[in-house]
Amino acid sequence: MWQAIRPSGRNLRYWQVGLLVAVLLIWQLISRNPQTAFFLGEPAKVAARVWSWFMPVGFGESALFPDGVPGRADIYVHLAVTLVETVLAFALGTMLGLVFGLWLALAPTAGAILDPYIKALNSMPRVILAPIFAMWFGLGIWSKVALAVTLVFFIVFFNVYQGVKEVSPVVLANARMLGANQKQLLRTVYLPSATSWVFSSLHTSVGLAFVGAVVGEYLGSARGVGYLILQAEGTFDVNTVFAGIVVLTAFALVLDGLVGRIEQRLMKWQPTGGETEKL
Repeated sequence: MWQAIRPSGRNLRYWQVGLLVAVLLIWQLISRNPQTAFFLGEPAKVAARVWSWFMPVGFGESALFPDGVPGRADIYVHLAVTLVETVLAFALGTMLGLVFGLWLALAPTAGAILDPYIKALNSMPRVILAPIFAMWFGLGIWSKVALAVTLVFFIVFFNVYQGVKEVSPVVLANARMLGANQKQLLRTVYLPSATSWVFSSLHTSVGLAFVGAVVGEYLGSARGVGYLILQAEGTFDVNTVFAGIVVLTAFALVLDGLVGRIEQRLMKWQPTGGETEKL
């Protein structure tokens, strides 16, 4: 019997959903204590707050909010601002990381000169740059984009740099023997080698792009989901804080799923696990 219900490819999704339901039930039971609910919130109220943000005015309010409708936020405006900041930071950070990673991997002298400075910048807590970016770019979206770019850039940069460095010398020697020039090597050898490393970094960069945007909104903004969460914290509304976290997590998963789809389309040449075993 255990063989039938143990986690496997067929029922893995049921186990994942079951784990989520179990966590929510335990959370709901714990939050029945008013003192605990003040600090941890209540899953039912968190779900109700998310519902109130996205559903039309009056839709199911009497059932969800018998004590009155809580303050309704224009979630679409806040969410649009945060998503624009995240997507811009993700795109710019990825592009800059790809370009500089390729350049320094293919230019050993420049890489050796800049190595200590790159490591120093990567070791710096990037949050301390937020006030500086606010002075440079103002309190609009670009200060948040700049902060998020610093988070995304180094993840992509180091993965691209490592991917190019690990190109097989035998493959390079064979390509040069066949008459490949530097541009052809870049297109047919270096970029394919770095592609898997790039997509590996992009899955991590999605979350960091959201982190940079939200932290920037915390430190100075009038719009965005981070600003909405900050306002809720100021009034000790923990349910709205968790509702904002849920919304951000959901959209981060959507963006990560889009990256995964692009990865599947561009990486068809790679053998799957089963194909690798056959080889």
